[in-house]
Amino acid sequence: MSAPLLLIPGLMCDERLFAHQAAALAGGAEVICARLDGPPSIEGLARMLLDRHPGPLRLAGLSMGGIVAMEMVRQAPERIERLALLDTNHHADLPERLPIRNQQIDDARNGRLAAVIVEEMRPAYFAAANADKQPLLELVLDMATALGPALFERQSIALRDRRDQTETLRSYSGPTLVLCGAEDRLCPPRRHEEMARLLPRSELVVVEQAGHLTTIEQPGAVSSALAHWLVR
Repeated sequence: MSAPLLLIPGLMCDERLFAHQAAALAGGAEVICARLDGPPSIEGLARMLLDRHPGPLRLAGLSMGGIVAMEMVRQAPERIERLALLDTNHHADLPERLPIRNQQIDDARNGRLAAVIVEEMRPAYFAAANADKQPLLELVLDMATALGPALFERQSIALRDRRDQTETLRSYSGPTLVLCGAEDRLCPPRRHEEMARLLPRSELVVVEQAGHLTTIEQPGAVSSALAHWLVR
């Protein structure tokens, strides 16, 4: 029997981020949507998911989910049969991000989580063609507010304090999909080209008319790329 496919969402996102992919891939795999509801470190979140889902795994993570997936590979490479990294970043957080992260945490603590999402994050999430699509905007806000400010703080600390995963990628030998939106401003295509060069068995896919949240901006294209990766 094939290893389960674990879909790992990004910052303040839940299973709705992968709704299309989970439905499209369910016929050929056991699909599980993870929850990043654990400790405030990437290492701790990776250990939590490895403990929650024993045995071999196939991983697909978007943004923060990709960062957690890389850490799972670092901790237990023998358990990860395949890896898909979507709109993510293998480097540590930049020093100039520290005051931004800390201000966002303070704002969320003080009841301004929705404002952080709307004013600071949403403008960077979508491609130009999708920036004013109300259902997408409402989904991002609904996911974040449902998860709440306490989780936002823990996830933000985990991202702020994460390690570089360059050597993890260089040493991973499983089939890997590296995918991003052509208009991803948070994790641009050049960063994904760098990751693809590090990985010995990678395929790079750049999705047009998509920004940082490719799974909901161009769901069919992402599902097709994942389906191809699963049988490579």
